[in-house]
Amino acid sequence: MATPPPLPLCLLLLTLLAAFPSHPQAAGAVGSPPSSSPFDAALAALQKQIGYTFRAPDLLRRAMTHASYSRENGRALAVLGLAASQSAAALRALAADHDAPASAVSRRAREAASEAACAAAGARAGIPRVVRVAAGTNASAAPVVCGALRALVGAVAVDAGSADAAGEVFWRLHVLTLADASATAAL
Repeated sequence: MATPPPLPLCLLLLTLLAAFPSHPQAAGAVGSPPSSSPFDAALAALQKQIGYTFRAPDLLRRAMTHASYSRENGRALAVLGLAASQSAAALRALAADHDAPASAVSRRAREAASEAACAAAGARAGIPRVVRVAAGTNASAAPVVCGALRALVGAVAVDAGSADAAGEVFWRLHVLTLADASATAAL
């Protein structure tokens, strides 16, 4: 017959389990203040800029992490973001003209979600100041900014469970870019 463990050993084990929870998010108490790192502050500012607050901020953290920085990055989210962006552009083209030829709808979707267009929108949103990259990687390079913007749009889709919400953020960022370009041209 096995003897039960001594009471002090059980108390020590319970204390250690409470001090070192197995789930990282369990460590913070409910209602505890968020981290105040510069990256977290930049993510909070970005959420205000895009007009969307994440329910799962880890999605935004992943979206703003380049593959050069970590294996936990926004590449998969960027695939979804590209699809959501193209879908939003195609929908807008067909809503404007129900008789638009497929080639025109396809061209509009490609142009709106192109690397140049999304890099401009991402730069305007301040993504180069937010995205985490490895040393030696240019955070302002068009592929990096575009990838992060696409990942951001994909993260919104996952967070909201809706491509519609992602499309709204996509257009909000593109409208900001178009308005800024128009204002610059007027000067």
